Amino acid sequence: MSWFVLVVSGVLEAVWATALDRSQGFSRLGPSVLFVVALALSMAGLAYAMRELPVGTSYAVWVGIGAVLTVVYAMVTGAESVSLVKLLLLAGIVGCVVGLKLAH
Repeated sequence: MSWFVLVVSGVLEAVWATALDRSQGFSRLGPSVLFVVALALSMAGLAYAMRELPVGTSYAVWVGIGAVLTVVYAMVTGAESVSLVKLLLLAGIVGCVVGLKLAH
């Protein structure tokens, strides 16, 4: 259950990071509210997962999922350019996150 909650929390990290950008410095209400809600849920999920999982593994997996999904979303929406090098580096992050799960 802790791993599932950790993955969902990582997804929510990407949500709050994207909402933070879309809030335009907290000047837009909808994205600002989404940011606060996603941030709170993401942190709560991380805290829950860390009750059973080591802090280093939990944090690395949480950040890795959030970072990869944030960049992929930006690429899909055209906010960030796509390149083979970026895709390979993102695949490396995913591989490391999977490796941490397997090594646990």
